[in-house]
Amino acid sequence: MVQIKVYSLADKLNLIKAELSNVIHTSLIEVLQLTPEKRFHRFFPLDKSDFYYPSDRTNNYLVIEISMFEGRSVETKKELIRLLIKNINEKFNIPICDIEITIFETPKSNWGIRGLPGDELTLNYKVEV
Repeated sequence: MVQIKVYSLADKLNLIKAELSNVIHTSLIEVLQLTPEKRFHRFFPLDKSDFYYPSDRTNNYLVIEISMFEGRSVETKKELIRLLIKNINEKFNIPICDIEITIFETPKSNWGIRGLPGDELTLNYKVEV
């Protein structure tokens, strides 16, 4: 299971969120070997009065939080971060210093999905990649 939250200024994020979702999802499929139907993305377009960030960031500042089952290797997580930054930078011309990604991993047993604890689910993809 992988869930995505994306935060940015509303006037920037609303213009790109559909295509950004595609870029993120394509990267997840490539690196984490997710199946295409496993798209769980939420977008949080923020008013400037609700989004404080360092002065060395621009109004393109983009924060991506990835919540997922634990079990991916460090190398896999680094590959995902690098690919997301590369693809977002190339597609939307967002400077790499304006893209921040955090991965949160939790045990499968800490998730409730389709009426079951996550560790009782039958998955159609591997977590240990």
